[in-house]
Amino acid sequence: MPSASNPINSNLETEIHFNLEQFFNLTPNVVCIADYNGILKKVNPAFSNLLGYSMDELINSPVSNFIYSEDKLNTSRFRDNLKEKNPVLSFENRYLTKNGEIIWLSWTSVSEPESQLIYAIAKDITHVKKLEEERNLLLIDLAKLNADLKKFTYSTSHDLRSPVNNLLSIFNLLDLSKIDDEQTLEYIELLNSSTIQMKNTLNKYVDAVSQEKKINIQLEDLNLENTLNVVVNSINTLIQKSNTKINVDFSEAPEVSFSSFYLQSILLNLISNSIKYSNPRVCPEISVKTIKVSNGVQLRFSDNGIGFDMEKVGGSIFELHQSFHDNSDSKGIGLYLVKSHLESLGGKIAVTSKVNIGTTFMLTFKN
Repeated sequence: MPSASNPINSNLETEIHFNLEQFFNLTPNVVCIADYNGILKKVNPAFSNLLGYSMDELINSPVSNFIYSEDKLNTSRFRDNLKEKNPVLSFENRYLTKNGEIIWLSWTSVSEPESQLIYAIAKDITHVKKLEEERNLLLIDLAKLNADLKKFTYSTSHDLRSPVNNLLSIFNLLDLSKIDDEQTLEYIELLNSSTIQMKNTLNKYVDAVSQEKKINIQLEDLNLENTLNVVVNSINTLIQKSNTKINVDFSEAPEVSFSSFYLQSILLNLISNSIKYSNPRVCPEISVKTIKVSNGVQLRFSDNGIGFDMEKVGGSIFELHQSFHDNSDSKGIGLYLVKSHLESLGGKIAVTSKVNIGTTFMLTFKN
């Protein structure tokens, strides 16, 4: 049996010590050894480079000298826990560099009671903390924006109800028996029904926002033809005035499971846009048809309008406040709402378009 002074054992110990020392010096992670009082006994170059202090400034100095003031007490408690032979995993605290910069480190530490030393290794997680801070600030901004939008929606909807109610009162005062012209009677009925629908929509907005709930998002089995008729009737005057022709084929898939409120909003925006951006050389023509696809029902909405350049516009067509035509009435909200409504219930939307040929929207509704 080899003795303790055997050259083989001596060489092995030297090699192990050399390898550990090499690891200590070359690892990009922060590595240090401190005593139970928190005095740094050994640090690696990564520690020195990160904090900006020399080895001489770090060694034999209390680690608390470099810890951010608000984290000193918590760090001391974790060191006391280490003395009880409890390893510490993923302990995070802040340090101040020599130039005053705050950095975050995540520590894994163990203690050796016999020598009363603590062995610790840490990773710089400052970039992670900055991302978390940016995310939290973004969430705060989004929450404020959402609150402002709710307030604006409530205020607008509430304020619009008064003139709408006044219109309905005027309709009730009209003596239709004294009106002989059939076309005038038809227009009055259209105005009345559209005003009633507007009132119902405004009431939904006000009730939903005041109760802080989503607007009628329960799924229903909706008959597409019936839903389309409701929308067409609400803007029938616009359709007739523009000589718009609407071709419908729901034979392959007559129903979808969706929100009635959202679907009406989607169809209203698509039809209104087709008329708004129609080609002045031809009468507007809209085609609405459905096909069955593997993951649900696809509604294809096509028109023969002025279209747009796909290479220039691309996916930004659905972004808020985006407008790609010279139209003073365009606010860049309609298609944003279409996409938001559809995706909020698991659907998808795609678009193809050619200038002066027309545009086709493919709306996919989940099963």
